[in-house]
Amino acid sequence: MTNSWTDIKNTDLVIIMGGNAAEAHPCGFKWVTEAKANRGAKLIVVDPRYNRSASVADYYAPIRQGSDIAFLMGLINWCIQNDKVQWAYTKAFTNASFLVKEGFEYHEGLFTGYDEEKRDYNRDTWEYEIGPDGYAVVDDTLTHPRCVWNLLKQHVSIYTPELVERICGTPKDKFLHIAEMVGECSSPTKTMTSMYALGWTQHSKGAQNIRGMAMLQLILGNIGVRGGGMNALRGHSNIQGLTDLGLLSNMLPGYLNLPVDKEPDFATYMSTRGFKPLRPNQMSYWQNYRKFFVSFMKSMYGDAATAENDWAYHYLPKLDVPNYDILRMFERMKKGEINLYFCQGFNPLQAFPNRAKLSEGLSKLKLLVVMDPLQTETARFWEDHGVYNKTDPSSIQTEVIQLPTTCFAEDEGSLVNSGRWLQWHWPGGSPPGEARTDTWIMAQIHLRLKALYARDGGAFPDPIVNLNWSYKDPDEPTPEELAREMNGSALVDVFDPNDPTKKILEAGKQLPGFGVLRDDGTTASGCWIFSGCWTEAGNMMARRDNSDPGDTGAYLKWSFAWPANRRIIYNRASCDLEGKPWDPSRKLIEWDGAKWTGYDVPDIAPTAKPGDVGPFIMNAEGSGRLFVRKMMRDGPFPVHYEPFESPVANVIAPKIVGNPVSRVFKDDWKQFAQTASPDFPYAATTYRLTEHFHYWTKNNHVNSVLQPEQFVEISEELARDKGIALGGWVRVWSMRGSLFAKAVVTKRIKPMTIDGKIVHVVGIPIHWGFVGAARKGFPANVLTPFVGDANIETPEFKAFLVNIEASAGPAVS
Repeated sequence: MTNSWTDIKNTDLVIIMGGNAAEAHPCGFKWVTEAKANRGAKLIVVDPRYNRSASVADYYAPIRQGSDIAFLMGLINWCIQNDKVQWAYTKAFTNASFLVKEGFEYHEGLFTGYDEEKRDYNRDTWEYEIGPDGYAVVDDTLTHPRCVWNLLKQHVSIYTPELVERICGTPKDKFLHIAEMVGECSSPTKTMTSMYALGWTQHSKGAQNIRGMAMLQLILGNIGVRGGGMNALRGHSNIQGLTDLGLLSNMLPGYLNLPVDKEPDFATYMSTRGFKPLRPNQMSYWQNYRKFFVSFMKSMYGDAATAENDWAYHYLPKLDVPNYDILRMFERMKKGEINLYFCQGFNPLQAFPNRAKLSEGLSKLKLLVVMDPLQTETARFWEDHGVYNKTDPSSIQTEVIQLPTTCFAEDEGSLVNSGRWLQWHWPGGSPPGEARTDTWIMAQIHLRLKALYARDGGAFPDPIVNLNWSYKDPDEPTPEELAREMNGSALVDVFDPNDPTKKILEAGKQLPGFGVLRDDGTTASGCWIFSGCWTEAGNMMARRDNSDPGDTGAYLKWSFAWPANRRIIYNRASCDLEGKPWDPSRKLIEWDGAKWTGYDVPDIAPTAKPGDVGPFIMNAEGSGRLFVRKMMRDGPFPVHYEPFESPVANVIAPKIVGNPVSRVFKDDWKQFAQTASPDFPYAATTYRLTEHFHYWTKNNHVNSVLQPEQFVEISEELARDKGIALGGWVRVWSMRGSLFAKAVVTKRIKPMTIDGKIVHVVGIPIHWGFVGAARKGFPANVLTPFVGDANIETPEFKAFLVNIEASAGPAVS
């Protein structure tokens, strides 16, 4: 989230696309009801189903899954055509005026530089024109044909209300009504907030879905302000913390990058991470990258990381591919190239796409280790459960070891919520049986490996034997120790760089924040963005003071928010070029003539003059990006691409199937249904239910009673066409597998007209499997395609093709 859950109460308009907050985030949805009750805010829901969020919305419109970009580009086009742009904000705080290189073009769904054989682009033309002074060239009049604004206008011009209806199935009158509601929020005194979740991320162009809404919010002036923002609703209580700590295969903690094989030494690695400002006087905060990196390496390797060995840079693995995401790993597993899979707190047999491929991969492992508090299908993948999990256990040679862990309610530590708040929690009970904490288990594995390497040596044991492990009890580091380590400390006395005689921190003291990090090895921090969470004043995450001066929803004394306890990112953008709030009634910060002050921690240097430094300090431009340059694989502007399995051809580029740069493995192409396939005529999507949490709560009797049996949802029209009775059994199948479920025949789903063709939607909840207290069922991933987003490889769970028929139900012996 750029903002926070509590800030949603400040909005005038909530738009939920790509999510279902009332169902999947019912506690957080409270803040939507606060905005409606106390501000008269309106709620728009755009979704393939009339879901629980839609049932309390002021306006609902249907949309075909996988067509969100066409809808969003249509909204941007409508706002431009109808002068619903916050011009002062757009000109000052976006890259609308930047000139793009000569040679950049877009034609029939593709940008310049596309290589069909490689399924990739040469992105050299996707850059700004740089002047002789080394800065990006701008045209403040926005008249130059190659300025970002005019390129954007041209790009979105095809997305007329008529084309939106043709692609999305959203009736033109409903689209226009929403456009008018959204357009009202171009006023500096009205704001809109976007709430999205997996309904946008789980597509082969998921990152561009989010980009599209971010662009709309920028031209409306709704980023960095109270009641605005891009608010990602995380699907687990600590998924935000997971990404913060670098658990993605190509990341280090704090969104630092793991080196690639073209960066064999530290100098090469840092040569592309200078982040030189692209405009005069601009602050580019990533210029501190070296401080963050060196402090991280000191935290990891202590005295073994020195200036002489480039801070142990050679200890880090170097990626030979862009990332080792879960799709790539299971592809390699299927090929027999993976020996050991260590599965911690995950149930991939349920959670990743194409279960048949997953089972085949797991069956080729030598060893599978599962750390989990509950029984999972992954740990029991080898068992024969008949139609629900048909296997021949005697043919599977994979050894499986289950290590029972504590549950979150039995642990102490912090969770990072969607709003970036690190909130400390305490155990509510003791773990049962032999369950041990994750940290104890990992400590045992590490210490044993370290002892083996110390005794026997190895090809390169240094990263293991030199890992800093200075905990009071090496067998089980405490949550407090780990939190203090992530915050960071001074390794020696630290002095003011502007006054070498002024000591600002004594050796051994906790850092007050990331502003004192150094690149000379004198500070350590396990995750720079968490710096400030546990200072000399104590555990900031455990604070529970709910005072809120100004009734802003900031709650600065409740827990700790990264970065720097800031509750709204880019809050400098809440003020005009004079430093005065766009909307005085929603003041967040302001310039008092000498410094920035207000209700939130300013997201800018405290004394940076408002006319000199742009608000988007993490971008080298200092501005929000309408044009993203070469930073996304599938284009600097979002383009409507159909899902890889679609009931219709791509209207704007009929020859393109799916996202043209999404990675697809050879064998998976064969398991995609053809576009508009008569064998698989229905558009399917997956989703969650309030009564169940992913694949956990089917282990709980109460939840299993609330939602005991698997079902799919279809329209009354489709049920009539197929002879399916309410509550009757159906079989649903795709190119990859099939499932049996009860049919919920409902008015909540309606057929849509897409490019002149009637398209029916089949809705499939995800929660069932063959382990737990609930009745056995089928995970939705028996149907879903093995392909992901072009940028981050999130699987395309939200749009694929199926067939459906009435059935007698599964054959159970």
